[in-house]
Amino acid sequence: MKVKITGLLLIFSVVVGMAQQKKWTLEECVYYAVENNLTVKQFELDLENAALDKSDATGALLPSLNSSISASANTGLALDPTTNNLVSATIFSASGSMTSSVTLFDGLQNYNRIERAKLTAISSQYRLDDSKDDIKLSVANAYLNVLANKESLKVFKAQLAITEQDLKRTKDLVDSGVLPSGDLLQIEATAATQEQQMINAQNLILISKISLAQLLSITDYENFDIAEEEFDIPPSDILNNSAKVIFDKALTFRNDIQFALTGVELAQKDLEIAKGAKYPSVGAFINYNTRYSDQNNDPFTGEKIPFKDQLYINDGISYGAQMNIPIFNGWSVRNNIKRSQISIDIAQIDYEKTKLQLETDVNQAYVNVTNFFKAFQAAEKTLEARTLAFQYSKERYDVGLMNAFEFSQSQSLVDNAEADLIRAKYDYIFRLKILEFYFGIPISLE
Repeated sequence: MKVKITGLLLIFSVVVGMAQQKKWTLEECVYYAVENNLTVKQFELDLENAALDKSDATGALLPSLNSSISASANTGLALDPTTNNLVSATIFSASGSMTSSVTLFDGLQNYNRIERAKLTAISSQYRLDDSKDDIKLSVANAYLNVLANKESLKVFKAQLAITEQDLKRTKDLVDSGVLPSGDLLQIEATAATQEQQMINAQNLILISKISLAQLLSITDYENFDIAEEEFDIPPSDILNNSAKVIFDKALTFRNDIQFALTGVELAQKDLEIAKGAKYPSVGAFINYNTRYSDQNNDPFTGEKIPFKDQLYINDGISYGAQMNIPIFNGWSVRNNIKRSQISIDIAQIDYEKTKLQLETDVNQAYVNVTNFFKAFQAAEKTLEARTLAFQYSKERYDVGLMNAFEFSQSQSLVDNAEADLIRAKYDYIFRLKILEFYFGIPISLE
């Protein structure tokens, strides 16, 4: 038994350890965020509500069926509901009815409400999908921030390792009297600065991981981490297309565009519903009713008629139709039609604004890809030049032709150039992914 328990505990600890060591890829983060993000869940509930609205609109076309039962007691002079005679007694009476009614015509308002409910469901789906698009871009940005901060930490660690070697060599030279003690202090200050940079980088990693985890609705921040991968600039031929071509394609599938366009269609359907109120409405009904009274006696025997028999004797059926003709309702119908016409104009303007914003975003993304790639190339050249200059400074420092302060400054320039290159690299990758996303290319770092 002890062996079995120990084995189970071991298996459990391994499973827990594997769960804690999970490293999330970008694709896993995007998929998980789409499935679990709170904003997405909220829009999913809105979609469910839209389905209920469609069910309500469909149900309004069907006949209604309702029943009612009532019972009462009267003391003193009262009307016997079964004989319509006034009696001075305590009367107990009961009645029941069942009514069915149906709307035969209402200016096609119910039909248009069904069509509107269908459009509402489509609109809700577009809004849900648009929110997923936003989440995907936010996750990609947060993921790349974590990668950039991790890569910066690696650079700071490597720089500190080199500085520690220089510190050891400088200490030996100071001890042997080759270099003044001030040079050692300068190198020690450089090492302390780099240690501080490492601490700041670790804090940035933690903060960026928390931001990413929150997008995924994950609260176990301590055990959340992303895959340790090295990403180079991904190949892409997106710039072979003009910004106009990318915009035209984006118009065909972007969910924010489809959502705005559906808004125009919804406003048009509201106008049809408002116009339907100008027409007469026709309905039909059928009613079955019966009643009972404890004062209802057989005219021949004088005995009270049993409850069951009274329900049969006193029952009746009524049926008919009615027409309501709108003549004057304080201009409410006319004003509702005007409001609906204004809503169409507003929805059309929103649609045009959405297209204009998309065109602006695409053009900005196109320019950003070009500019950020140039910035990345410039950062590469800067790092290359700073590295060569540092190697030259190191050679001069090793033979005593440069003091520790100048050498430290040269190393700081390399540190800054490496940090700038990392940031420029991931800035460019994110802008590239945004532009590809507008072209319909799924988010991936491959």
